[in-house]
Amino acid sequence: MTSKLTEGIIVSVETSYQPELSNPLLNEFMFAYRVTIENNNNFPVQLLSRHWFIFDSTGSMREVEGEGVVGVQPIIEPGEYYQYSSGCNLKSEMGRMHGTYLIKNIRTNRSFKVAIPAFEMEVPFKLN
Repeated sequence: MTSKLTEGIIVSVETSYQPELSNPLLNEFMFAYRVTIENNNNFPVQLLSRHWFIFDSTGSMREVEGEGVVGVQPIIEPGEYYQYSSGCNLKSEMGRMHGTYLIKNIRTNRSFKVAIPAFEMEVPFKLN
């Protein structure tokens, strides 16, 4: 697991390879990731949008932007957390993602960016 603290918000990410959804012969590798967003501030926040940078070992890079996460713009109360799972497909056995969330302080309506730490996605090596 990798974590990063920005302006009182801790973002943690765990990843796993999904062999049943992958097809290595066609260079299709599927990974799942679970994100936990903890609000350590004394005010509620709302996640407004996400901006991802996705790299794979072929040298390609994709950007993904959009409102909320998995179809919602959650409000996270002080001392609470929000957790969701999603997935990423790569054309190679290794890759990396990182990005930012746009978060709003519900009390002041001030928006700020929160870093999503870089995390690796790797197909586990087979030992003979």
